[in-house]
Amino acid sequence: MSARPEGQKQPGLLPNLMFNILLPVVILMQLSSEERLGPVWALIIGLAFPIGYGLWDLNRRKKINGFSVLGIISVLLTGGIGLLQLDPKYIAIKEAAVPAIFGLVVWGSRFTKFPIVEKLLLNRQMLDVDALYRKLAEKGNQARFKRVMNMAGNGVAAAFALSAVLNYILASAIVVSPAGTEAFNNEIGRMTALSFPVIVLPTMLVMFGAIFYLFHQINALTGDSIEAYMHDKKSAAASSSDHKDT
Repeated sequence: MSARPEGQKQPGLLPNLMFNILLPVVILMQLSSEERLGPVWALIIGLAFPIGYGLWDLNRRKKINGFSVLGIISVLLTGGIGLLQLDPKYIAIKEAAVPAIFGLVVWGSRFTKFPIVEKLLLNRQMLDVDALYRKLAEKGNQARFKRVMNMAGNGVAAAFALSAVLNYILASAIVVSPAGTEAFNNEIGRMTALSFPVIVLPTMLVMFGAIFYLFHQINALTGDSIEAYMHDKKSAAASSSDHKDT
């Protein structure tokens, strides 16, 4: 039996939403007036939360994650556009560019020895990937599985492409006021608040479609359900077998 790889506990959804959406939105939309923090300090403090959370997460993981780094850079660019009072159109360009870069990297990595989609969809903390590949080898389905991974990778890249388009449309429609103003901060806050229902949910639906396709094909190529390769399920089955032996 394979032991479950040791990994650090992942932060929950609530802290993620609080530091990346809720706190920035409240500060940008409620504290940007001159009578409170003012546009500049509200922007700095509001964006400090997602930046700080991202840096904390990187430090906790003890290794560089390209997606996390690009996310932090994206927030820094938002702050830079606001503080330098650049044309608000750059917000829309930046919002679209970040997921577009993600998608291109995922798609392009298919042609290298280190396809990113494999790390994204075959999480070794959850799945016994080595056992999966052994079973595929037994069935002689390695080449077919590679084609399946390429198709799933296209699905993931499509999810990022959709995110880029939706980000651009949302930012272009909402962020229209001059940077460095209370109205600009309010619009950044509103855009951030709407990003979850307008962008994240549709993107996740496409991503889940790619995952469902992959898991369905694993079943077809190995004869096993995906649960057979989950560490928790295998541990539970082994524990049950041990109890029967005793």
